[in-house]
Amino acid sequence: MTDLAQLLEALARARVQWIVVGGMAGIAHGAARVTFDLDCVYGRQPENIERLVAAMRPFGPMLRGVPAGLPFRFDVPTVAAGLNFALDTSAGPVDFLGEIVGGGRFEDLVPDTVELRVFGFSCRVVTLEKLIDIKRATGRPKDLEAIAELESLRDERGSSA
Repeated sequence: MTDLAQLLEALARARVQWIVVGGMAGIAHGAARVTFDLDCVYGRQPENIERLVAAMRPFGPMLRGVPAGLPFRFDVPTVAAGLNFALDTSAGPVDFLGEIVGGGRFEDLVPDTVELRVFGFSCRVVTLEKLIDIKRATGRPKDLEAIAELESLRDERGSSA
């Protein structure tokens, strides 16, 4: 299980530019589905990559799903040369995504976010409507299953407005 509070605190204190997407975004909007990782779209500017790497260093990030012993460093050159990173950390699994299907890059997503306080820290979370669009575009069976609940939450909010 991901220690969301630890990860959000580290990102917030380092002033990393990131947006919560995926299952945790659904939970932030009231979904009941369980998720075990944190998915974030991060800004790809050099200064932000430096802040991201520094914030994650204490958590010992390693690539998830690769053979044990495979050499890997979550450092500035690696992140700058890469794009999407599925990581295991001492605080749990976290995915840092430079770009996502149905949402694009950090800059593309900013207009479709809301700012929420989670564990006492402010963070951007993709809107419910955009989350539905992203899950639909991804097309994975688990994402398609989640859409019904997310649409129900959206419709419930629409009728109470």
